[in-house]
Amino acid sequence: MRRILAIETSCDETAAAVIGDGRHVLSNVVASQEALHAPYGGVFPELASRQHILSIVPVIEEALTKAAVGWGDLDALAVTYGPGLAGSLLVGVNTAKALSLARGLPLVGVNHLEGHIYANWLRVPPNEDKPDPEFPLVCLIVSGGHTDLVLMTGHARYLALGSTLDDAAGEAFDKVARMLGLGYPGGPAIQRTAGGGDPGALTLPRAWLPGTYDFSFSGLKTAVLRLTREIEAAGGDIPVADVARAFQDAVVDVLVTKTVQAAAAYGAREVLLAGGVAANAALREAIAAQSPAPVRYPAIWLCTDNAAMIGAAGYFAWDDGRRSGWDLDVVPSLPLVPA
Repeated sequence: MRRILAIETSCDETAAAVIGDGRHVLSNVVASQEALHAPYGGVFPELASRQHILSIVPVIEEALTKAAVGWGDLDALAVTYGPGLAGSLLVGVNTAKALSLARGLPLVGVNHLEGHIYANWLRVPPNEDKPDPEFPLVCLIVSGGHTDLVLMTGHARYLALGSTLDDAAGEAFDKVARMLGLGYPGGPAIQRTAGGGDPGALTLPRAWLPGTYDFSFSGLKTAVLRLTREIEAAGGDIPVADVARAFQDAVVDVLVTKTVQAAAAYGAREVLLAGGVAANAALREAIAAQSPAPVRYPAIWLCTDNAAMIGAAGYFAWDDGRRSGWDLDVVPSLPLVPA
């Protein structure tokens, strides 16, 4: 078995993992900063980078210990170099470069979005008995910073089909949760609250953007703000669960409809979900019910930022002969598909 040590510090999670043959999770350690940023209702970049500095070495040591491997058992290092917060990315990239030099290990820079996609190659429940995803496939990457729809025809072969024109879906979840007083992070809070909402009580708009696979969620966010203000102005109590349900339904409806249309148009053999919002149960259920092709999504703990997914993506890049030099630098706005 070939083993890769992976490092992920793109935002507010300090993570390291050891991955075997790009599919087997030998260890996966994540030091969360959720409690640190919760008072701010979102990630405070300077605090995030400082905490990464404190956590990175202990997290790497724990990942090696849990995998029961030493430095001599590793074949390569993989690290996220973008997209993400510049200060956070620098901690991971500089650590990986130093370890690569000191230990004589090949270095592979990994696109964070590609990592989210490759979480679907990891053989853990619900995918432990499945073969690798089959090309061509359509993947919906949906997270706090990104909402992208891509066609994947082979390893590292992507065609951008659509993306958000404004807010990412996960960002909209966070902002609406803040409006409703549900706390941070918004995705899980909205999902829990929406479970108690009446699906027919309220209807919120969908931005369909006809003729494209693009998305827009800023108008939906504004509609929620306007609705809640109108209710308060009339002296009423905001039906938080109903608003959360209507908002979640609107986001899921657009995401699923466009993904299903793309899968049919491009003859996808599989549909993949990736990113933090891929953990949303309503999204999973709706796309599984409507997709013309089998749907695959990672375990919930692999949807949010982690190093196991970076190790999976890094393995296939390394196996393909790709290497990064000492000039590897962070690219905070790194696209999955070059313009």
